[in-house]
Amino acid sequence: MNELLWIIFAVMDLCMVLVVFRFFGRTGLFALIVFNLLICNLQVMKTVELFGLTTTLGNILYASVFLSTDMISEFYGKKDAKKAVMLGFVALVMMVAYMQLALLFQPGTDDFAQPHLAALFGFMPRIALGSLCAYLVSQMHDVWAFHLLKEKTGGKHLWLRNNLSTMSSQLLDSVVFCLIAFYGLFPNEVLVEIVISTYVIKLLVAGLDTPFMYLARHLFGRNPATA
Repeated sequence: MNELLWIIFAVMDLCMVLVVFRFFGRTGLFALIVFNLLICNLQVMKTVELFGLTTTLGNILYASVFLSTDMISEFYGKKDAKKAVMLGFVALVMMVAYMQLALLFQPGTDDFAQPHLAALFGFMPRIALGSLCAYLVSQMHDVWAFHLLKEKTGGKHLWLRNNLSTMSSQLLDSVVFCLIAFYGLFPNEVLVEIVISTYVIKLLVAGLDTPFMYLARHLFGRNPATA
C-alpha cells in the first residue's frame, strides 16, 4: 500500500511542478521551492516502510525541489538558480528560528497545541544544522554540476545533466546530513546503512523527474516566458 501511495504522490507532486510553472513561470518555481522545502521538513519526521527499506516521507517533496531548481537552471540560467537556492535556505532558517521563538511563549491554561508543536519543531540542534547544511551544499552543487555538464555537452543530452547533477547532489545531501546529525551516535556501519538506504529512495524519485524535464521543454520551449 505504501509503495502505491508513494508512486501516486511522487507523480502528482512532479506534475504540480509543471502546472505551477505553466501558470506562474519562474516566480512559481521560486515559490514552489520554498513551499516544498518547508513541507518536506515537516514530513521528514514521519518514517515509513518502502520497498523493504525504512525511510522518511519527506524525500518525495525534496526531490521535486531538485526538479524545480534544474528547470530554473535550464530555462533561466545559473544566476536565477542560485537565487532560488538561497531563497529556500533563508526560508528554512526563518522557519526554524521563528518556531523556536514561538515555543518560548508560555502557553495559556486551555492551550492544547504546545506539546504537539514542541514535538514537531523542537529540533535537536544537530538535526537542524544537518538539514540546513545538507540543503545548501547539495543544491549549490546541483546548480554547479548542471551547468558544468551543459557546457561540456554543448547544451545537448538534457537527460545526462539532469540525472548526473541530481543524483550526485542527492548523495552529497545524504552524506552531509547523516554525518552532521548522526556521526558518533551510531556505529560507523549503521551510519553507512542509513546513508545508503536514504540515498536509494532518493535515487528512485530522482529517476522519475527526467521525463518531466523533457515534458517541460516540449510544452514550454527552450525559452519560456520570463515571468
